[in-house]
Amino acid sequence: MKRVKSKADASKKADNKLSAKKGSERASKKPRKLKAAKDPNKPKRPPSAFFVFMEEFRKSFKEKNPNNKSVSVVGKAGGDKWKSMSEDEKVPYVTKAAKLKTEYAKKLATYNNNQSGGGSYAAGDEDESDKSKSEVNDDEEEEEGSEEACVIVKIVP
Repeated sequence: MKRVKSKADASKKADNKLSAKKGSERASKKPRKLKAAKDPNKPKRPPSAFFVFMEEFRKSFKEKNPNNKSVSVVGKAGGDKWKSMSEDEKVPYVTKAAKLKTEYAKKLATYNNNQSGGGSYAAGDEDESDKSKSEVNDDEEEEEGSEEACVIVKIVP
């Protein structure tokens, strides 16, 4: 004998499908962490010996191959040349990179001293920088212990 499907059975299956779908969506979507704002005054890291070599290599490669517009071809040729070079041939690039690294270390030390020494950017302002002053004041008022019911709405993209 065939079993007749009732409307209740059909709605239960639909509910099970929906709940399974929602659960899998929730498991796969995690809240994203916001990146911290980068300070434009912070010195940039120095290039490695390979990148110092590539600056010079790009110029010479462009002179030899003026019709080449592909960046990947230049990168591959530069990488192959760097691998085929002996340690003696790499010495000028390594020394230049070391010099740039020491200059970077000095700049970074002065930058860090200005940060901690009460310079133009105070470390204590970092927490409040993301919020406007009115939002900060609103948070303080809420923490003081108001007995009003509050609803938290989470918006997930």
